[in-house]
Amino acid sequence: MTNISVQQFCNHAVSAGTISDEDLLVLKREVLPDGLMSREDADLLIALERAVIGSDAFADFLVASVVDFAVWGTRPTGYIDRDVATWLAATLSGREGPSAVGARIAMEVVREAESSAESLVAFALEANRRARDTVQAPRMTFALAA
Repeated sequence: MTNISVQQFCNHAVSAGTISDEDLLVLKREVLPDGLMSREDADLLIALERAVIGSDAFADFLVASVVDFAVWGTRPTGYIDRDVATWLAATLSGREGPSAVGARIAMEVVREAESSAESLVAFALEANRRARDTVQAPRMTFALAA
């Protein structure tokens, strides 16, 4: 088995412009067989989700992985303290605010944790409100005069 880093995986996906089903299998089996182990790796994958076209399966994997890491892989286990809440809100926001997947991650972390810092609860609610508003916004069409 080869030892591929999360950074190398992300570089490959950015070069390809997409995350294929085969790429996702490599990520699960070779890159992160034990799940996310650091904030840095989570940051890379969250940024990758915003940068390339991924499948619903990749989105589901990312949500589950970040939730597992944030809620159960950091101390205190099962609780989202201010430090983790600040990190999550910052990394999920990116430059332009959270993506729909980022909003989903925030909400799922709040649901899974036994307790979450107020700031993350507020962030998750606002991110999901924005995601809903974006989806529900009517598309404007323009007709060109012939």
